[in-house]
Amino acid sequence: MKVVIVGGGLGGLACAIACRREGIHVEILEQSPEVHEVGAGIQIPPNGGRIMRDFGLLSQLLEQGSQVQQVNFRRYKDGRLLRSMPFGDDITEEFGVPWIIIHRVDYHRILLDEAIRLGVDLQLGAEVKDIYTEEPAVLLADGRYISADVVIGADGQMSTVRKAVLGSSHSPVPTGDMAYRATFSRDQLEALDDEKVNELCQKIAVTSWLGPEKHTIFYPLRGGKEFNLVLMRPDNLSSDSRREQGDINEMRESYADWDETLQKLVSCVPSVYKWKLTHLSELESWTKGSVALLGDACHPTLPYQAQGAAMAVEDGAVIGKLLGLLQAHYLDAQNSGSDPSISTRSSAEDLTAAVLTLYEKCRKARTARNVQGAIMNRKLFHIPDGVLQMIRDFLLGYAGVTQKSDWTWLSSFRQGQTLGLDVLGDCEKVFGEWRSTH
Repeated sequence: MKVVIVGGGLGGLACAIACRREGIHVEILEQSPEVHEVGAGIQIPPNGGRIMRDFGLLSQLLEQGSQVQQVNFRRYKDGRLLRSMPFGDDITEEFGVPWIIIHRVDYHRILLDEAIRLGVDLQLGAEVKDIYTEEPAVLLADGRYISADVVIGADGQMSTVRKAVLGSSHSPVPTGDMAYRATFSRDQLEALDDEKVNELCQKIAVTSWLGPEKHTIFYPLRGGKEFNLVLMRPDNLSSDSRREQGDINEMRESYADWDETLQKLVSCVPSVYKWKLTHLSELESWTKGSVALLGDACHPTLPYQAQGAAMAVEDGAVIGKLLGLLQAHYLDAQNSGSDPSISTRSSAEDLTAAVLTLYEKCRKARTARNVQGAIMNRKLFHIPDGVLQMIRDFLLGYAGVTQKSDWTWLSSFRQGQTLGLDVLGDCEKVFGEWRSTH
């Protein structure tokens, strides 16, 4: 079996690794002329970490990243601590793996190195012009025609593959929010000679300031040598712009009446880009024949519960597992002639298309819940001053991600559904049920 993956981001690389681990030939078509990842910090929650553990990459991630010890929520105006949620070993005990923070470039490099080690064929500068869903095949801008048994669209929110699957462009729409993203060195922060800033730098913690229509996130990277700062606020980019250079003074003025400690962090940012936050309405289908979508190509989410990349990585792992099961139970049997009845029941193309439909069945409800969960978090984080904000802050003071730290029950129950599911075991079960009727 040959799988062509359009896009070499985190989801595409995870899919490539999962397929190679099943003995499937993989070719990645990456539009960029060189391999690189943009962005700054990224969080790897336990559900994403379990996939990495299954890939044998967890120790590398912990070498390059850090295990989060606490998640701290603060009030925007005065920095008052609303809740310090214990993570650390509590997370590992409940979910099997730690919650990790890492530089996105380092995460991408670990996946890329593993994909290449496993024998993935990486084509750079491969701009996709068209997708043929019936073959399936990919037509590149330079005229090359690449056929495959399966084509996977891991090409992000502006996906070319999605247009072929749906028959229309189905472009993402603005959410009304945008994000400033910045990183800076420890030396820059220590030069401030501020006690509260130094205290922040000592902790392996994710700190969030919650305010009306805005919130910010701050955490260490690369062993505390660098720090990541993300500032979310109402969107003011032009309608046709998705990313552009930000104005430092505008950014600082946006948080002029916020906690003094946060203002000092913002003062260290030398330059910044701003991104428009967009999303898609739920797609009718993720698959067409032997072509399927994953990650941001089919379910982009707001960055308000650290699950966007984790969901894409889960998608890739599930696709690899299901195609591996198909190859082991059906296609190998067809080729060997050990079970002639199988070859008369269904063609390889029909079986592959059916298994990709199983992938959608496994993933669609889960990712839809995640998208809605991020939208709900946005509303909770951005409550204006008043009674509702006071109620939110009171309840937050008793909330936690683990059962041990959560006094509300509801918070840990909701998080457990996302962080605790064995997605590969789940897809094996779905495959077994399907196989019993085929």
